[in-house]
Amino acid sequence: MSLQIRALKNVVSSWAGLAVNIAVGFFLWPFILHHLGDEASGLWVLIFSVTGYYGIFDFGIRSSLIRYVSKFQATGEKEELARLVNTSVFTYSCVAMVLMVTTTVGAFYVDRLFHVPLGFRKQAQILFLLVGYSVALGFPLGISGGILEGLQSFYLINWTNIIATLLRAVLIIYVLWHGLGLLTVALITVSLPLVASGVRSLIAHRLLGIRYGWKYVSRESFRQVANYSSITFLAIVAFQLRFKTDAVIIGTFLSAAAITHFSIGARLVDYAGNVVSGLANIFTPMSSHFHATGDYAQLRKIFISGNRACALVMFPILAVLVVLGKSVIEAWVGPAYVSSYVVLLILLIPSVLWESQSTSTRILFGMSSHKTLAYVVLAEGVINLILSIALVRPLGIVGDAIGTGLPLLITALFFLPRHMCRQLDIPVQTFVVEAYLYPTLLCLPMTLVLVVMQRYYYAHRYPQLMLNLLAGLAAYGIALTWYVLTQEPLGIRLMARMSRFGRPKGSEQ
Repeated sequence: MSLQIRALKNVVSSWAGLAVNIAVGFFLWPFILHHLGDEASGLWVLIFSVTGYYGIFDFGIRSSLIRYVSKFQATGEKEELARLVNTSVFTYSCVAMVLMVTTTVGAFYVDRLFHVPLGFRKQAQILFLLVGYSVALGFPLGISGGILEGLQSFYLINWTNIIATLLRAVLIIYVLWHGLGLLTVALITVSLPLVASGVRSLIAHRLLGIRYGWKYVSRESFRQVANYSSITFLAIVAFQLRFKTDAVIIGTFLSAAAITHFSIGARLVDYAGNVVSGLANIFTPMSSHFHATGDYAQLRKIFISGNRACALVMFPILAVLVVLGKSVIEAWVGPAYVSSYVVLLILLIPSVLWESQSTSTRILFGMSSHKTLAYVVLAEGVINLILSIALVRPLGIVGDAIGTGLPLLITALFFLPRHMCRQLDIPVQTFVVEAYLYPTLLCLPMTLVLVVMQRYYYAHRYPQLMLNLLAGLAAYGIALTWYVLTQEPLGIRLMARMSRFGRPKGSEQ
């Protein structure tokens, strides 16, 4: 399979998976919220946020798997590949056992550390056990995902995720409709990803064709993984500080109900960022491949075109949520939560500026040049934590949002573009113009249409919202089609071919 065909399959399946995830999350969350209530929903977000910190125990092993599976597969080093996978399985199994013990102990204290509502303390303990154990088991089972990413077989990950997500949604709706509560929903939520990981493990085993056994657990392989993943570990800690602290801080200083109001705005921002993940993730193994072969011309091409593609996706989402954000929240979860629009705005702009450079971070990881990025993002995470704690008491959830958004804005604007351009020897101005000029210009007609529609036909419900959204997307679609057919090489070739078909026979003579 050619690199272009594989990349196309990966992107299409990733976007299909993201479409399913966003659609399910967007329509399922209000159903869960209104059936469980603010306090139980806030507790749900809190427990998943706390156990989300278990992600630091990845220690960067998954990223090293992606890196070295791609490398060893390209060089045909089967023995090294076997040592890598077996050593990773052993390491992750040890991590899982430690986390299970930690979860068991932590369950006795969860109601003392946070403002758990009265009547939910026992549920909080059981929920913590369910989620903690599932995250722990997810480490050894999740190795298959890293292997498939290293093999650039994202489509296999995506289709198993799609099936698991749809099945989860159906089961959650069924149990809530029949009066079952928080713990049943949690059990469904945590068990289906484990089943999907088990299926992917079988697929990865067949694709690799390597042997398993204690003799392949290697100290040398562990040191190789540790050398790469030690820096990645810092980045993991940093990302946990950036994205997982909000619910914990709000739950500690405010209340579980306040978490619910914050999470509505934050969840929309997460959905927006997830849209480009499927597009950008393919660039880590791809850049690792080109870096191993010394093809820096291809790396520069990926850097410009990949970030332009991310911007072509993120900038229209920014326009939609800025102009239609209040309507989206009102139609989604009800007018009582429109105040979350402030949180949405504060988090949205820094997040879009960061996510529109998603290709940059993936290339750094693929090149094993992510050390500086890890240190900077770690410093950002620490500042985020300090600011959020300082501002949450006087300003509430808005203060926490400012504490998260401001450091991210500084990193996205002043560090990442300059650092990446130095790595690939490209002028910053050239990068900004080539990557972001057209995405910005193409969004202007769409923004104008959305503003006019919202002014004269304000959306309160889904039918009105869809009408306004379709009008804006039509304007963007026209502008994007013009850009592809006149500026992109593939579109130019397509236009040339169409023009030849339209000529009368003999006119070329």
